[in-house]
Amino acid sequence: MSADEEPLIEIDGLKKHYSTDEGLLDRILGDAETVKAVDGVDLEIAEGETLGLVGESGCGKSSLGRTMLGLEEPTEGSVYYDGEDLTELSSAELRDYRKDLQFVFQNPFASLNPRLTVSDIVGEALDVHGLAAGEERAERVEELLETVGLQASHASRYPHEFSGGQRQRIGIARALAVDPEFIVCDEPVSALDVSVQAQILNLLEDLQEDFGLSYLFIAHDLSVVEHIADRIAVMYLGEIVEVGKTEEIFSPPYHPYTRSLLSAIPEPDPLWEGDRIILEGTVPSPINPPSGCKFHTRCPIAHDECSEWDEHPDLEEVSSTHGIGCPFHEEIQDEVGSSADSTGAESTAD
Repeated sequence: MSADEEPLIEIDGLKKHYSTDEGLLDRILGDAETVKAVDGVDLEIAEGETLGLVGESGCGKSSLGRTMLGLEEPTEGSVYYDGEDLTELSSAELRDYRKDLQFVFQNPFASLNPRLTVSDIVGEALDVHGLAAGEERAERVEELLETVGLQASHASRYPHEFSGGQRQRIGIARALAVDPEFIVCDEPVSALDVSVQAQILNLLEDLQEDFGLSYLFIAHDLSVVEHIADRIAVMYLGEIVEVGKTEEIFSPPYHPYTRSLLSAIPEPDPLWEGDRIILEGTVPSPINPPSGCKFHTRCPIAHDECSEWDEHPDLEEVSSTHGIGCPFHEEIQDEVGSSADSTGAESTAD
């Protein structure tokens, strides 16, 4: 996004903390703890842009997406849509923005009511917002189904009569029904076969071009995100540790956590012997995260001071579009450069 371009979505210091209290006894005994799922996130998404959000399972990606759209109430921070702070709106006021901000869920079967026909599932949003009724509604539903690659005759069927890929297309049609500007896609292809994944990704790209959509595309698979995203944000324990254009994320310099994620991408070559970076230890608990940089307990280049900071380091701008939350990221760059020089020398010697 250019410096003079106003973002469509802007997230400022967003936090979402969950209490672990399960009942009255927990509250009486004071045993409740706080899960810091999203812990101070700043992001911007431009009109017509796809921002990929990646990270390990449990890092807070889905919580961030749900909190952005008001499906979860934020603990702190602001979410601006077209300059309007959504966190300051009442439920009634927020409802007016619902049709502009939609969600495509991860599990295409669990997100569809099995008792409703496809016509009712897709048309429900039209009913809620009073956008169409009667014959116009039926025609709109059929048009949406054909837009996502299904048949108009599918409107009378139920979700269990479709494959996983077809059900996800129904979920996308439901999101498109109210003509939104922004869609959060929460791991929309992770439950699908690889061949079907490609079809859904291509569909999302075509829809973006046809309708001028903006996406937050959440995934844990960097190879999928590379295919669809204009920019990528890398998340670890509720915080953004790196953000930049896709080509910047996939080439040095980068955060040591990002480098580990990149090394996990499988190569379609049975003879390939790449350098897989295995992080030591386990992901710390979001209830009691490490002090300073949250990644320092698993970081291969951690310094003593990494645990002494009061909070996670701010993103350091290495370019106008690329920020890295590690003051020692140049060590990764030097290591990658040395490795490349060594490989080149070996090739010359051969």
